[in-house]
Amino acid sequence: MFHFAQVTALFLSAVLVVTVESLALPANCDRQYVVRLGDVCDAISAAQNVSTYQLATANAGIINSDCSNLSEGETLCLGIQGQDCNQVSVVQSGDSCPGIASAAGISVATLLSNNPNIASDCTNIYPGEVLCVAPSS
Repeated sequence: MFHFAQVTALFLSAVLVVTVESLALPANCDRQYVVRLGDVCDAISAAQNVSTYQLATANAGIINSDCSNLSEGETLCLGIQGQDCNQVSVVQSGDSCPGIASAAGISVATLLSNNPNIASDCTNIYPGEVLCVAPSS
């Protein structure tokens, strides 16, 4: 049976965790998402129209580099005000940067600018990665 002190400690711990997670989000976060059991970064990105790079950048310090530390109930930022790209393309096997750019009606230079994580020779894209394909403004 729980004693009053144990219940109080559990409650305060839960409040602290929620408060710390909320404080970790950027103040200018435009959109948010609450992690569900089994979520992975690329699937969240595809479903929420946010690039893999943008999800990682907006949540620096929250999501680790291989996205293996998501917790059910955790709140993530999907985009920063003024920098929120929601026009995306999910990389398929056999895709190339010229092909992705052409299908989106943008130049390869714009694709690379939108996704600074992509190598200039485009050799590091992978199936399931979500790329920003917005035209330049």
